Amino acid sequence: MRALILAGGEGSRLRPLTHTNAKQLIPVAGAPILFHALQAIRDAGITEVGIVIGQTGDEIRAAVGDGSAWGVAVTYIEQDAPLGLAHAVLTAREFVDGMPFLMYLGDNVLLEGLGRFVEEFERTRPDAQIFLARVPEPERFGVAVLEGDRVVRLVEKPKEFVSDLALVGVYLFDGSIVEAAETLEPSWRGELEITEAIQWLIDHGKIVRAELGTGWWKDTGRPSDLLEANRVMLSVLESAVEGEVDEGSSIAGAVRLASGAKVIRSEVRGPVAIGPDAVIEDSVVGPDVSIEQDVRIVRSAVEDSIVMQGCQIVDVQGMAASILGRNVEVRHSGAVGMHRLVVGDQSRVELG
Repeated sequence: MRALILAGGEGSRLRPLTHTNAKQLIPVAGAPILFHALQAIRDAGITEVGIVIGQTGDEIRAAVGDGSAWGVAVTYIEQDAPLGLAHAVLTAREFVDGMPFLMYLGDNVLLEGLGRFVEEFERTRPDAQIFLARVPEPERFGVAVLEGDRVVRLVEKPKEFVSDLALVGVYLFDGSIVEAAETLEPSWRGELEITEAIQWLIDHGKIVRAELGTGWWKDTGRPSDLLEANRVMLSVLESAVEGEVDEGSSIAGAVRLASGAKVIRSEVRGPVAIGPDAVIEDSVVGPDVSIEQDVRIVRSAVEDSIVMQGCQIVDVQGMAASILGRNVEVRHSGAVGMHRLVVGDQSRVELG
């Protein structure tokens, strides 16, 4: 079995962050979303991975390389434009080449892993198997209607209630999905919809099974989704303190402090992930904070936030529910109270 990760989307709902970042490389719990996907695929025993890339392809190639860091072999597949999930399947037809494959949306985060899902597919051998989760807003997703564990109908973003079982961004297919995708016309969104391709399988007598997820899942399409994903993934963080913590500092809860990072006269309240060469000085950080490499936080208080590489936060005594792009500088100039920010790369924000 092979795996296909779709990483060609532009992430328009996450702007300004995605003006200069591939959305699949935005970090949650100390690692890019795409890295979590690669780890889950590797842990499920799949070692041949195709990554469908678009306009941010160079950035993804640079971050992932040949996949050896995860023990997988990566093939890059260029998609001309983000024209739908079924279009991505057609773009990758030579890679999947009639064999069973797992398809994973590169901006999804799945806490429970993929092992059970893959094992059930291999045991039952349907033509397709979809992963479902109950959601409070089914109108945002493709949803499924079931008879037992068989899927009998799929609807993309229903305007009226059909089902609250949403398609999680993980699918398993045999080669027939390519035949189905070849029959499609663009939807009203101008895309080739994977839900329509799976419905074609159902209408032509193919077996489409469903597995209901038992753990947490999130499509990280909005800033609030990213922050929730960060909180949940940090909730299973294991402590590992490789950096320096001075005698005037305290650490509580699960904290991952990478090599070269320093905590000076500060309090870190886990769960918190702190990247290499970051400096936390005279500050209170956490809970639920993900900090990347070379970040500097001085005389500040930060919680429930994602802080990307190279940021500086100075004299900010209340920042929460925030996402800072790379090399953002935030300084205090008299403002009081809690601040909530979503700031793109290379910005400077002065609060006052």
